[in-house]
Amino acid sequence: MALLRMRDASFANAAARAGPLTLDLDPGGRAALTFSGSQEATIAALMAAGIAKATTGSVLIGDYDPRVQSVHCKRIAGFVPHEPLQLDEGDFPRYIAYRAALWNVETTEALAYARLLCERLEGMHEAFSYPLIGALIAKPQLVVLDRPQPAYAAQIRRAVEDRALLSTHAQPSNAAAFT
Repeated sequence: MALLRMRDASFANAAARAGPLTLDLDPGGRAALTFSGSQEATIAALMAAGIAKATTGSVLIGDYDPRVQSVHCKRIAGFVPHEPLQLDEGDFPRYIAYRAALWNVETTEALAYARLLCERLEGMHEAFSYPLIGALIAKPQLVVLDRPQPAYAAQIRRAVEDRALLSTHAQPSNAAAFT
């Protein structure tokens, strides 16, 4: 059974639009989607993570519809934005404690897991690794990446392990690193 199911899912408002998207992503599966531009890629990633609600069509994360069961969806899907996080190394433990508190994860457990993830992400700039670590703290079943840096694809795959992984891209060459 698909962990992420999108059926003609579209998002549209006065400023932006994306879709329609149809996709089935099984547990442990990988998908790298290419879009015509950055804005469309971001909207698609937000829909896949249950953050932006499809205005037409449907999205199911697990068995949950983000339009009515958004909290359940957010427990399944971890979202990593494209924009780098501006934190100093000293801020990292506070950031992890904050993310742990969001998901009711014991802080000491979250910090230990964050250290392990830092090892798996060795060589990746902190501005890009910290948001991924923050998303993985709750141990989601699905990780959604908005336009990740292809140079870090190997480290990202290593950190995500066997979780389902969906990445969105504005350039086909970047998507190739994540398939």
